Amino acid sequence: MTAPLLAADIGNSHTVVGLVADGQVLAEWRVATDDRRTSDEWAVLLRGLLGDQADAIAGIAVCSTVPAVLHEWRDMVVRHFGGVPHVIVEPGVRTGIPVRTDNPREVGSDRILNALAAATDHGAPAIVVDFGGTATTLDVVDARGQYVGGAIAPGLELSLEALGRRGAQLRKVELVRPRSVVATNTVEAIQSGMVFGVASQVEGLVARMIEELGADPTEVEVLATGYLAPIVLDVCRCFTAHVPGLTLRGLELAFARNT
Repeated sequence: MTAPLLAADIGNSHTVVGLVADGQVLAEWRVATDDRRTSDEWAVLLRGLLGDQADAIAGIAVCSTVPAVLHEWRDMVVRHFGGVPHVIVEPGVRTGIPVRTDNPREVGSDRILNALAAATDHGAPAIVVDFGGTATTLDVVDARGQYVGGAIAPGLELSLEALGRRGAQLRKVELVRPRSVVATNTVEAIQSGMVFGVASQVEGLVARMIEELGADPTEVEVLATGYLAPIVLDVCRCFTAHVPGLTLRGLELAFARNT
């Protein structure tokens, strides 16, 4: 097996760091995205996670939706991993997937990478549903392998937090699947609204997207990814595959294209 790539997907709530080689995610960690963390602190954290593998990585690939954190990562890879090739995936970096939106530069790099990995490994047309804590994103690849757009909805954790803050008689609850859709207590009523509500939302959006594509529903790959995907996976009927680490795989593909 080739030496692994250190891939990092820096999101609003969490940063997913993984080791990827030959299309496989060998290890994965999820840490809080803290915009106060300095480049030196990130380096200490990474070396602690990687252990002996820190000096054996073949390269570093990074994407981010948080500019302040990306600034520290740029500094870190130069000062602490100076001899290691690195790629920051941002507007202008070649990914190999055409972006057919009104303003391609405003599309999050993680969304483009998800589309790239989906089209490369699973074929097109495809829809990727990424269940993050802050946002649930849906991204569409048409039959020609082009990224044509998508949708963004509030994430499960953000929705649950907002409900707890604004609902005087409501409390914070654990984000798990309840016993049934028709709940008989307040805790499970909230869980039902979160889990089954999001599942129904995703099913509806996916169905409308397939209709707009003019595609045969049986020919569209619908992929679930993101760390919250397992919560709704079993109650959402539209998925053809669950692909953890899809963004990390996209980072591996982008790194190979740019080094």
